[in-house]
Amino acid sequence: MRKHAILALEDGSYFIGYSFGASGETQGELIFNTSMTGYQEILTDPSYKGQIVVMTYTQIGNYGITEEDIESKGIQVNGFVVKEAFFKYSNWRAKKSLDEYLKEYGVVGIYGIDTRALVKKIREKGTMKGVISTIEEDPAKLVEKAKRIPDISHQNLVDKVSTREVYHWDEGDYDLIKGFLKRNNDKPVIAVIDFGVKFNILRRLVSEGARVVVIPPKDAERILEDINPDAIFLSNGPGDPQRVIEGIRLVRKYKEKKPIMGICLGCQIIGLALGGKTYKLKFGHHGANHPVKDLRTGKIEITAQNHNFAIDPESLPQDVEITHVNLLDNTVEGIRHKELPIFALQYHPENSPGPHDSYYLFKEFVKLAKGGK
Repeated sequence: MRKHAILALEDGSYFIGYSFGASGETQGELIFNTSMTGYQEILTDPSYKGQIVVMTYTQIGNYGITEEDIESKGIQVNGFVVKEAFFKYSNWRAKKSLDEYLKEYGVVGIYGIDTRALVKKIREKGTMKGVISTIEEDPAKLVEKAKRIPDISHQNLVDKVSTREVYHWDEGDYDLIKGFLKRNNDKPVIAVIDFGVKFNILRRLVSEGARVVVIPPKDAERILEDINPDAIFLSNGPGDPQRVIEGIRLVRKYKEKKPIMGICLGCQIIGLALGGKTYKLKFGHHGANHPVKDLRTGKIEITAQNHNFAIDPESLPQDVEITHVNLLDNTVEGIRHKELPIFALQYHPENSPGPHDSYYLFKEFVKLAKGGK
């Protein structure tokens, strides 16, 4: 027998559906993702910490869960909302169902609601806070709980997802027969500051020939002095970039000493460190189908995105140029310092399962780390 669940929003509205995954109650900021595939990568992306993800594509879970298609050590989202949840799956690599996976990590999900109406509400009103519950039957009480949820800008989410220890990463591309290919790269050494890094970022750097060392942001300056890397990479991560003071300070210290690249949160941190400002988007960019224009070449790339904040283009100083823009809303998607070897992308060029239009950017960065221009 199916168990009911309720999703209540801070605006007073609520949806009644069915429970899947863990029983209980969860809360967070509601955002929607427009990807048709990649739900496992979405669930395990640390940038979603603090958020409940709504999938716009209707059928979720039909290819199950595999051991290879993860982006961190476990599920990171606070909750999961879908139209139609599949409890049976068809995939020769799959080891378990989506329902089993959510239960394993204690993540509450709801299905069988009108996700089109929910997404339309978020698009019109902007990101909202919400509660999913399988234990509280009074929607009004859940609405009141949703109203009391702290804003995501007031939470230290990076600290919840970043590594506590330094570690080396030697895993590169995936082979269907051999699995992930190990590479014993020597040079260049790239220090990845982990604000919530996705595994595929590390794999792309290794595949391009880099020796990757992942370090925690809390003690990054001391560790960088010890290992003296050839370049510094700032990862993606959750929350408001203005709260990541250690990252902003680090870029300002090393901007004239080392090549630096950033993705997503790392891009925003670089923008702030170089003198720009950031702001929160109405409902964020979350999906695998955003067209981005490279202003240097005129080339259009289809990109994957997952961010709630963006760089204010009017705030950037004259020595920083905008290299990429989003063709859906003209927001900043890439910046580069005109004199220093520093560049950053707001979107995710490493995205798995795709698209892969922007893989070349990792090659560019590894070349910079080797001393190229």
